Amino acid sequence: MIHRHPLRCVLLACLVSLAALPAAAQIETVSVTGGAVRGVVSDGIASFKGIPFAAPPVGSLRWKAPQPVKPWTGVREADRYAPACMQEERFVAMMGAPPEVSEDCLYLNVWTPAKSPGEKLPVMVWIYGGAFVGGMTSAPLYDGTNLARRGVVLVSVAYRVGPFGFLVHPALSRESGKGSGNYGLLDQIAALRWVQENIEKFGGDPQNVTIFGESAGAISVSMLAASPAAKGLFHRVISQSGGSFAPPKYENEGGQNVLPLSVAERNGTRFLSSLGAKDISAARKLGAAAIQKAAAALGTGSFWPVVDGSVIVGDQYELYVAGRFNDTPVLIGTNSDEGALFVPPGSVTPEAFAERVRAGYGEHADRILAVYPHATPDEAHEAAKDIFRDSAFAWHTWAWARLHSRKAEGPAYVYYFDHRTPSSPDGANHAAEIPYVFGNLGGPDGPPRPEDAAMSQLMMSYWVNFARNGDPNGPGLPKWSKFGEFTQQVMHFDAMPGMRPVPNLKQLQALDAYYAWRRERLKKKPAS
Repeated sequence: MIHRHPLRCVLLACLVSLAALPAAAQIETVSVTGGAVRGVVSDGIASFKGIPFAAPPVGSLRWKAPQPVKPWTGVREADRYAPACMQEERFVAMMGAPPEVSEDCLYLNVWTPAKSPGEKLPVMVWIYGGAFVGGMTSAPLYDGTNLARRGVVLVSVAYRVGPFGFLVHPALSRESGKGSGNYGLLDQIAALRWVQENIEKFGGDPQNVTIFGESAGAISVSMLAASPAAKGLFHRVISQSGGSFAPPKYENEGGQNVLPLSVAERNGTRFLSSLGAKDISAARKLGAAAIQKAAAALGTGSFWPVVDGSVIVGDQYELYVAGRFNDTPVLIGTNSDEGALFVPPGSVTPEAFAERVRAGYGEHADRILAVYPHATPDEAHEAAKDIFRDSAFAWHTWAWARLHSRKAEGPAYVYYFDHRTPSSPDGANHAAEIPYVFGNLGGPDGPPRPEDAAMSQLMMSYWVNFARNGDPNGPGLPKWSKFGEFTQQVMHFDAMPGMRPVPNLKQLQALDAYYAWRRERLKKKPAS
């Protein structure tokens, strides 16, 4: 029967297993760093929203590492989300989140099924995506109730984005003495320290923390996995469509995003000049809205984490080759049609596609073009979608899995999400897996179909098992084998979930040769 209706059988097995979970949560008021907070208990889950984990990064604290939280007196009501970090309003509206944005945004949220402190439940810390220019914890999609019902403590954390989270400037580098620009990543690290200090009071185990994120959140997770600044703050890693294994970007190299400090400082100097601010002190006195407006004119991708020598200490690929990373079990993967979100139909002609590839991929362009057929408008559209998927997400995941399988003691589990719906018949779009992971279904297709509910139960089971044990496998679930350099099998999440070969391998191999070439060129490049 499992072969005829695998997803429905999994759904039944998962629903039966839920009966053993705690029926009621009794943790309501907790003393945390800074003071006491009171959450809301509903249907066996206690939720705490808007808990500060750092001082508001405003005024003189703008463009500084997060500072200790300011204490408060009495009991703080933790019953509503804090405003999202400063960003364009369209990002907030797109996610269906409350409309408020603010520089005062360093807050986190906790959902727990624990009846009392000290239950030592596994902890899952969610880091949102948004291209490092948007994102918020308050999106309904990220509500942690359903994961908490499965016996984990779920935490979602905010971090600064756009120019507030990733502005690089020579004066800021001198001020810190160790580079500048990665304030958003430092926020994530500060939140993980808060988890270490406080999560036991919510029934969580500080020695069993899983960080997981999607898109920019998954890229962040990847960066934390190689950051000495985050060492010891987590014990498992889940990356949903993200990774950062390409070489640094000096000019217009295709498929590369992370800038070296020197290049980012020049960009930051130009941005500050565009604001009319003579120095950092003057820029800190500007209104947040004026800075955000100037940043919006630059477009997505203008603010990104950088190789600052402290949080990001080098080319992550080379760090893994040298064994310089935080060795934990990892569960990583991508979606089948990720590029559809970024490449609208009719936006690319065969000629334009070839021109873009030649501009970004140099002497490797012909090899790249050969594995992405683009002779007709329809082919060019597919090629543009696929090269975006592969260069932004799939190659990084594949490279990560291969390096991890060679260098790490912890296992790697890799997936390929290809669950199709009436609104996505050609494959799973970017971020399509999130509602299934959180169990928050419903959207453009209306109420979930039985196969949607079954897929969600399957993925939640795998994710929670991995958070608990470092292994996604469990009773009644299709066997998920570890990724191996020579076997290269991954879990396909589709109508017949199971282990099959890495998809799109020819394209990934072509990109792999391209990135190796870029890396060798950089080794011969004079320091700038």
